[in-house]
Amino acid sequence: MQIADETIDTLDSAEAWVHWGIDCFEQHGIYFGHGTDNALDEAAWLVLAALAMPLDVSLADAPQPLALAQRRAIANLFQQRVETRKPAAYLTNEAWFCGLRFYVDERVLVPRSPISELIVNGFAPWWPDQRPVSRVLDIGTGSGCIAIACAHALPDAVVDAADISPEALAVAQQNIELHKLGARVNAVESDLFRALDGRRYDIIVSNPPYVDAEDIASMPEEFHHEPQLGLVAGEDGLDFAVRILRDAPRYLTEDGILIVEVGNSDAALAQRFPTVPFMWLAFEYGGHGVFLLTAQELVEYHELFSAA
Repeated sequence: MQIADETIDTLDSAEAWVHWGIDCFEQHGIYFGHGTDNALDEAAWLVLAALAMPLDVSLADAPQPLALAQRRAIANLFQQRVETRKPAAYLTNEAWFCGLRFYVDERVLVPRSPISELIVNGFAPWWPDQRPVSRVLDIGTGSGCIAIACAHALPDAVVDAADISPEALAVAQQNIELHKLGARVNAVESDLFRALDGRRYDIIVSNPPYVDAEDIASMPEEFHHEPQLGLVAGEDGLDFAVRILRDAPRYLTEDGILIVEVGNSDAALAQRFPTVPFMWLAFEYGGHGVFLLTAQELVEYHELFSAA
C-alpha cells in the first residue's frame, strides 16, 4: 500500500488522519486484538504515537495544521501497519497493561490478559485483604507486565519474573528498570520451575503458551509476528499448563493459590481432568479461560496431574 502524496497533503489534522485510517484499516482487513479491538482506537493510537503525544490526550490538542513531517510520520505508521501486519505495539514499541506503560518488541508477546483485572483488585477476594502477600511468581513473564503490575498492586511483595527465553528476559529487565522496581522484581531464566528450587510463593500466576495446533494455523497474520515460543503448546494447548499443575505444590506456601490462563484450551483442560474442581474466574471487562486452584487442591490431585 502506498499513500499518495495528495492524501498526505490534504489530511492536515489528527482527526482527519484518524477517520482516514479507520477506512483504510477496514478496507485492508486489519485484525485488532493486540491492545485495541477496533479501527478507531488503532488509528488514534498510531496518530498519537507519530505525533509523540501520550495516549490520554485529546486529538484536538494536536498541532493544527499538522506539519508535513508529522503527516508523513503518520502515513509511514499506517503504511507499515497495513503492509507488514505487525501489531501497533511493535510499531510504536509501547503497550499498556493495568494502566502501566511497557516497552515491547518482537521478542515478547504484546501484553493482554484478563489477569490484569485480578491484579488491579489485589487478587481479592481470592487472597484475604488482611494478609500481606510476601512472594509472587510470574511464570512465562515475557515483557514482565504481569510481574511488574503485581509489584505495583502488592507493595509488600517480592516478585520473581521467570521465563525460558533470554531475549524476553532482556525486555522484562528493561521494563523493571523503567518502573524502578529492581529491588522487588527479579528476572529469572527458568524453564517453568526448574531454576526455582527451594522458593515458596503465596501466589503463582501464569499466562503460559496455550494455543493448540488447530488455533495457531488459523490465527490472523498479526499473531505470527509474535514469538511462537510464547504461544504454541502442543496439540491440545495444554503442554505447559499440565506441567505447572504437576509441579506447583512444591513452590506454593500452605495457603497459596495458583492462577493460570489457558484461554481457548479451557475445555480441553476440563475434559482431561473432569474430577478436578477448577475455579473458572469471571471478569467484568471480558476474558475467559483463567482458573484458580489452592495449594491444598493441588496436593489433593497431585497424583492425577503427575500421571497425565
